[in-house]
Amino acid sequence: MCGIIGYKGKEAFPVLIESLKRLEYRGYDSYGFATVHSGELHIFKNTGKISESNMLEGLPGNTGIAHTRWATHGNVNKTNAHPHIDCEKRIAVVHNGIIENYQELKNKLLKKGHVFNSETDTEIIPHLIEENIKYGFEEAVKKTVSQLKGRYAIVALERDTGKMVAVRRGSPLIVGVKDKEVFVASDIPAFLNYTNNVMYLDDNEMIVLDGENKFYSLLTGEEVKKRLITIDWDAEQAEKGKYPHFMIKEIMEQKETIMRAINQDDKEIEKIANKINNAFGTFFTGCGTAGKVCFAGEYIFSRIANKHINYVVASEFPNYKHFLTDKTLLIAISQSGETADVLEAIETAKKRGVKVVSLVNVAGSTIDRYSDHSFNIKAGPEKAVASTKATTAQLALVILLAHAVAGKLQEGKMLLMETASKVNDMLNPRYEERIKKLAEKIHKQPNIYIIGRSLNYPIALEAAIKIQEVSYIHAEGFAGGELKHGPIALIEKGVPCIVLAANDETKDDIIANAMEIKSRGGYIIGVSPENNEVFDYWLKVPDVGVASPIVNIIPVQILAYHLAVLRGYDPDYPRNLAKSVTVK
Repeated sequence: MCGIIGYKGKEAFPVLIESLKRLEYRGYDSYGFATVHSGELHIFKNTGKISESNMLEGLPGNTGIAHTRWATHGNVNKTNAHPHIDCEKRIAVVHNGIIENYQELKNKLLKKGHVFNSETDTEIIPHLIEENIKYGFEEAVKKTVSQLKGRYAIVALERDTGKMVAVRRGSPLIVGVKDKEVFVASDIPAFLNYTNNVMYLDDNEMIVLDGENKFYSLLTGEEVKKRLITIDWDAEQAEKGKYPHFMIKEIMEQKETIMRAINQDDKEIEKIANKINNAFGTFFTGCGTAGKVCFAGEYIFSRIANKHINYVVASEFPNYKHFLTDKTLLIAISQSGETADVLEAIETAKKRGVKVVSLVNVAGSTIDRYSDHSFNIKAGPEKAVASTKATTAQLALVILLAHAVAGKLQEGKMLLMETASKVNDMLNPRYEERIKKLAEKIHKQPNIYIIGRSLNYPIALEAAIKIQEVSYIHAEGFAGGELKHGPIALIEKGVPCIVLAANDETKDDIIANAMEIKSRGGYIIGVSPENNEVFDYWLKVPDVGVASPIVNIIPVQILAYHLAVLRGYDPDYPRNLAKSVTVK
């Protein structure tokens, strides 16, 4: 959620501030910097947006740390913003995650005479390092983290030596290198403008940034050798270009990303298909939008491969541990590859001997590395909080796997190539303008409902998420057949109802559901290959058979975007949300 950047090399402040701006997509309410120069710590903290800062001059020094904070402990103010320091103003710390036992540790430190200024859990860290500094900076950090409970990423900066130490346990940290410059950040885009050569900190590992930049295991104390990985992203991909927001840019990139997602090694796809066929119980797991893709996967595998796959939302997956054996297979889906609840689900599975396959968008991410086999969905950097292009790329890969399980891999590839081509045709200025006109009609409505059946029931749920998270309109998705069991009571005159209709065996039933809603005054928005007299407004989508979830979600993504803009909200930074949920 929060963003971390540490840098050692040339003049630090310009690098730190540019890197923080590249992490703004993660969401934040305050920010801060600390640099070391001439034996002093220089600190600046503020609330609000970095672009609105009243800071007239930068901070001196070639080494520094910076942070964007999303409040979890304490109010939004300058005092609670990171970095936090010790009593002697010798140690500065930035931190992502939650220290579960911070109150107990804080009480002990208070009794020893330490003075605290903030309400945060983070502030205990520099004071604990201060307590142990007599052992040396690196050893003090080791002793400190051995006392902490929770999931976190920490970067500590020491005034006298200018050393930085970064530690990871459950929250991501990536090291970037370029000649004599070194970066440590919570996400790759922070330093992508400088380098795409990275090394990953694993859980219970530490790096000492002192020129030698060595990694160590916190469990054994031994040095750990790391492989340098070149990330296949470029800085231009991570910029808005001609678009006003990342969200609409990423929606439009689906012209290419669906095709990239299915450009996988056939042998690897067949290999995983064989594992699915031979598994005694297979589970999909994910959170939020990725969770809805998993739910759609249940229907996709049933329809295409005659195969039963269980979907369990990742935060609830540990409750299913009693069903897991060494013959079970877990398929985990995550855009970031760092989702805390998905990582916990994987940990639960691995304790029972389960093999893990993942679909992720970030090569080298924690989920990627913890999996027995991983597919990169190849969507490129996705910076808007609301996932769009990653969603359809995930759906495409799930459809491809289902075809492989059914022994129809090439048929699946042809279908998805045709789908990608039709999405390319669909995403044109006239289509967007038609959706914008719809948004103008309904953007003042307090409620929107979405219905779907079969493959498109999970997409109705995902459509609701998209509208909720960027426009703040109350939106709900329902199975069409469930209307009479309660939801129809919500329908009143003029309420917009989006009907996701595929050209399949569910078409007549979903149209009948639309008629039920219309007879009670609902305003019917049809998303369908064919128009129907029941629709008050029609958004045409191509007829792509079992790939209908891909094409049906795209017009709702565009609608959600324009609803947000018309209502005066920034769709890239929805309130209370962050791109990567790395804490539970």
